[in-house]
Amino acid sequence: MIKFSKIFLFSLFITFLYTNNSFTQGIPDVLRLGEPGIGLGARALGMGNSYIGLSDDASAMFFNPAGLALIKEIEVSGGINYDRVKNNTTFFNSKTNVRNNSTKFNRFSIVLPYPTYKGSLVFGAAFQSVKNFNSSISFDGFNNSSNSMIQDLLDTDVPFDLFLTDTANNTPINGKLNQSGNILSKGSINNWAFSGAVEISKNLFVGLTVNGISGSFNSNNDYFEDDAKNLYQGETAVGEPFTADFKTFHLNRILNWDLKGWFAKAGLLYQINKHARFGATVQFPQYYTIEEQFLVSGYSEFGTGNFVDLDTDKYSDNVRYDIVTPFKFSAGFSFNISGLLLNAEGSYTDYTQLSIENPKGLSSQYVGGVNKDIINSLDQVFSYNLGAEYTIPVAGLRIRGGYFVQPSAYKNDPTQFDKKYVTAGIGFLLAQNVGIDIGYAHGWWKNIGDNYGVNVSRTFQNITSDRILVDLTYRL
Repeated sequence: MIKFSKIFLFSLFITFLYTNNSFTQGIPDVLRLGEPGIGLGARALGMGNSYIGLSDDASAMFFNPAGLALIKEIEVSGGINYDRVKNNTTFFNSKTNVRNNSTKFNRFSIVLPYPTYKGSLVFGAAFQSVKNFNSSISFDGFNNSSNSMIQDLLDTDVPFDLFLTDTANNTPINGKLNQSGNILSKGSINNWAFSGAVEISKNLFVGLTVNGISGSFNSNNDYFEDDAKNLYQGETAVGEPFTADFKTFHLNRILNWDLKGWFAKAGLLYQINKHARFGATVQFPQYYTIEEQFLVSGYSEFGTGNFVDLDTDKYSDNVRYDIVTPFKFSAGFSFNISGLLLNAEGSYTDYTQLSIENPKGLSSQYVGGVNKDIINSLDQVFSYNLGAEYTIPVAGLRIRGGYFVQPSAYKNDPTQFDKKYVTAGIGFLLAQNVGIDIGYAHGWWKNIGDNYGVNVSRTFQNITSDRILVDLTYRL
């Protein structure tokens, strides 16, 4: 029999995490950290996260740290967010709908202007929950083709250990099985931000944010293959009568990440005149260290009433590696016309620069192959954000709206795989120095996932996302 290696264990997890076009093992992991989240700050979200050219509150630490220099008063703010993700999945003409909800503390920040004789000098610190991994998928359908995961795993010990093959590693199971499963993912990335900004010349501001990163990710994947039409009545392992009448093959994979890291973001903001601003930022590569635990369990069931379980210790392990994300370059404008604020920005990211580095428990040859696949499979991406805010002075009310797109990082992906969001929001004063902002974003996109192989056991997913942010700000 072929030895079951750590390399295959790692590949087994990567293949089944159901991210877009997950044909190349390893790419979904790096993209999970490389692609942006929805963002934070209720005012910014209401304006489509088009905030680089504005950034005149504490969320500047996330969007453009140069904007901190515009703040003239001590500012303390915090917020919560509610997220809901729906996944409507089609699998062999069978439809399944699932959703995942979560509510959590989103951020807490403090901004301290430092008295200066001329210009401005401002410092800030914040806790920011910048990305949410909570999602789920469920599928259930009959695959009438002559393929199965059991057959796909014949180059490993899994089918043999479950008495689904003979001693020559041949199996009588030849597809035409009902396939079903579900994947539940959860976790988040948190930034601990420390920022400073200064006016280096009249109306010209620069700033820097250094972020410490902490977070976790967990994926629990259950997969089943059932002989729904009673096609396999004989013994699956020759000479083993208890293996007669195959019923079910089950595989469970649990992936746990503990992650930490750091990165920096530099920004520039220029007040063109009293009505217009220009901003630009450089987000330097993010360096993540991943402590990964993966656990594999499963069983086979036969009509004789017998079950065979996998040896979890044999198929589980721990590895460690780093993920480095690419530079991100952004620029934006903000215009104020008679109380109507218009914002626009664009960002450029070269996802071919994503990489896995410093592996422990994985061979450098394997990691080198993953990094080569990243270059061949991913692309450069340009994203854009649009937003507007209108102030009603009599009511002390600000009304907001926006739109933004997060394009797929894969080469030649159709636009249906791009994440698109429409946003709305309001802001008002509860007292002279206390304000509240509410932001809302609705997103939609398509996704696909393969249980094994390429387009032989594929889910087609229509995903929608809803986020509500509520921020409270106190100025003194």
